[in-house]
Parts: sequence; structure tokens; C-alpha cells
Amino acid sequence: MSIATAPGKATQQTAAAPQPNRSPRKAALASWIGSAVEYYDFFIYGTAAALVFGKIFFPAFDPAAAAVAAFATFGVAYITRPIGAVLLGHIGDKYGRKKVLTFTLLLMGVSTFMVGLLPTYGQAGIASPVMLVILRMLQGVSAAGEQAGANSMTLEHAPPNRRAFFTSFTLSGTQAGLILATLVFLPISALPEEQLLSWGWRIPFFLSAVVVVVGFWVRRTLPETPAFKEEVSHQDDRLPLTVLFQEHKANLVRVIFAALVSVISTIFSVFTLSYAVNTMHLPRSTMLTVLVLANVVALGAIPMFASLADRIGRRPVFMFGALGSAALAWPYMWAISTSNIPLIFVFGLLLSGVVYSAANGVWPAMYGEMFSTRVRLSGMAIGTQLGFALGGFAPTISAAILRPEDPMGWVPVAIFVSCTSAISAFSVFTARETCRVPMHELGSK
Repeated sequence: MSIATAPGKATQQTAAAPQPNRSPRKAALASWIGSAVEYYDFFIYGTAAALVFGKIFFPAFDPAAAAVAAFATFGVAYITRPIGAVLLGHIGDKYGRKKVLTFTLLLMGVSTFMVGLLPTYGQAGIASPVMLVILRMLQGVSAAGEQAGANSMTLEHAPPNRRAFFTSFTLSGTQAGLILATLVFLPISALPEEQLLSWGWRIPFFLSAVVVVVGFWVRRTLPETPAFKEEVSHQDDRLPLTVLFQEHKANLVRVIFAALVSVISTIFSVFTLSYAVNTMHLPRSTMLTVLVLANVVALGAIPMFASLADRIGRRPVFMFGALGSAALAWPYMWAISTSNIPLIFVFGLLLSGVVYSAANGVWPAMYGEMFSTRVRLSGMAIGTQLGFALGGFAPTISAAILRPEDPMGWVPVAIFVSCTSAISAFSVFTARETCRVPMHELGSK
């Protein structure tokens, strides 16, 4: 039966027709800004853990033990990330991606702001690091749903032949968050030691309130994805987790092991920062500048590699990024151990800015394409968070196996990075290539 349309309504339909074409860009922009906000909050904690937390929350320990303890509080977020992945994955697959993205943004913002309010160990004793750990765990719950939700949202809005490119904006936003966090810490780290430890370190945490308001404003009008709307209209009564473990076990395991590539990121942004500043006594500003420049390069490299993956496939680009980063970790750590500033910049930019961006730009689409719409957010969230757990504790493990008195004491850390990266690359090698697979066939056997 046809329905007559009034001229005014026809005009409205015509005006509204281009809207679907704008959805991929709007989803990519919202994911970029939201991820930048979330990971500004997440990364300022890592920077503070590397530079000041050992001194203000664990002053009773010797410097090496304090560094391990501070890194452990960084890593503890990765314990609650799997819990958050299960909870938020269920909500996102059952009730929608947008609800998850709103919740994660607010939870991250509140817990980060409260870190800035914490008393130090000298003011509150053992209660101080206990409260720090609790707030870090809440950050972990938030981060568990953020990337999987943003990736699912962008992937399901993207054009079929450009899914990797559009989905890569989530990771570009993550890099922007790290740049912002590091830029904020650059002038703070230049403060005299007494001012830095008494009040200066709190400023980046208080600024999180501003960036959260910006992110919430951008995401509030983002529409739900067409793929989710179609899927929810004919869902059966099974829980998403039931479907995931019944029908997608193999790909879930692949994502867990592939996500070990995150070890490279946390070693570069947290462990080597501490190693360079606290062990080799290189200037804080020098190493923070390396971090900023590497992530500026990554902002361009990530969408470039994602576009390449849309043409030649996800697997070869990811494997190049994982194995190439494993190789570059050796000269980068050697350059730090010899205090060779020019080579630190050269190898740091190549490692984190260029080569690691190949894996980092491709995984949001590749992991998401391993699952059907019915379980995509759960599969990505649970798989990545279990894999990221080792990445989160990689600085702690590395600080424990580092031999600071030995000029070659960094070698065990380089071996650790190489092994995890090789496991990640092999896991992806066993996966199905999905760059040409239609959305409705993703996750099928």
C-alpha cells in the first residue's frame, strides 16, 4: 500500500536523506573525542605512576621497590577490566552501544578527578594507597567498555570498504589522549621537586573535569548503529555471553592472545619513561617530549595503515606492526641504556610513532570483525581486556626483571617484549581475513 506524502514532508525527507552518509563521520568523530577524553584520564595516571606516585604514596620503600609498587597500582586497573568487560559488554550487546559509552565517560571522569583529591601517604598513611588502588580499579572498569563500545559503534556505522579506516579513529583518539596527558605533565614535571610532589601532580587530574564535559557534549546526540537496531529486532532469549561462549570461543581466544601486542604500548609509555628518568637519570622533559612526538607521528600513521588494511587485508598489516615493534624495542632500550639522546628520539619515533601504529590502527576493525553484531561488544571487550591485563602489568614485570646495575640489564625486558609480540602475531596469523566480508556475514563460520 502506498501512502501519499505532502509536499512539505517530501521536502523534509529529501533534506534528511543525506543524514546516513554523515553517520560514519559523526560516529568516527565522537569515538575520537570520547577516546581522547577517556585516555587522557587513563594515561595521566600512568605518567604520574612513573614520575611521582612512588615518592608520595610509597615513601617507606626503597626507590626500586617504590617503583614496582607504583607500577602495580597502574596495573591493578587491568584486574577490573575483565570484570567491566563482562558487565558492560552485556549491556552494550543487549541494550545498545550508546548507553555504554555514556556510562564509561562519566565513571572515568569522576574517578580520575578524585585521584587528584587524595591525601598522600604522609597525610593519611596506608589509607592513601588503598584509596588510590580503588579509584584505579574504577578506571579499569570504565576503560574496559570504552574502546570496545567506541570500536563497535564506529565499525557498524562505517562504509563496507572503509571499516578499518573509520574504526581507526578510536585509536587515533587514544593517541590524542596520551599526547594531551603528556603535554599537561611537561610543565608540571618542570616544577621544583617539592612543589611537584606537594600540589603540582594534582593539576592534571583536576583538569579531567573539563575534558569529560567536552566528551559528554559530543556523544550525547550520537545515534545507535543500524546493525544493532537490526539485530535487536530479532534477538532470541539467550544472553550475549551464552552466544559468545557457544559460538565464538575460537575467535575470543585469538583476540586474547592478539591483544598481547599492548605490551609494547605500556612498556614504551610507562616502563621506559621510568627506566630513563629514575635509573639512567635522563631529563624528564626529554623523555616526555619523545612520548609526545611519537604520538603526534602516530596520529598520521594510524589512519594510513588502516587505509592500507582496507586494501590488502588486516592480517599482514597487523603482523608487520607486532613483529616490527618487537625488533625495534631492542635498539630503543639500548639507546636509553647508553643515554644516547639522538638515537632515543630516532628509535622511539620509529617504534611507537610508525611501526606500532600498524598494529594499533588495524586491531579495532580486525577484532570487531571476528564477531557477529549479536556479541561484538562483549567479544571485543572480554577478549581485549584479558589480553591487555598482561600489558597492564608489563611495567611491573619489567621493573622486577630489570637489572639496573648491569649495563645490559635491559635485555630481559626486551626478550619479554619480543615473546609477547610474537605470540600476538601468530594468533592473528591463524585468524580469518575479514576485510572483504559483508557486515551480516561477520562472525559466521
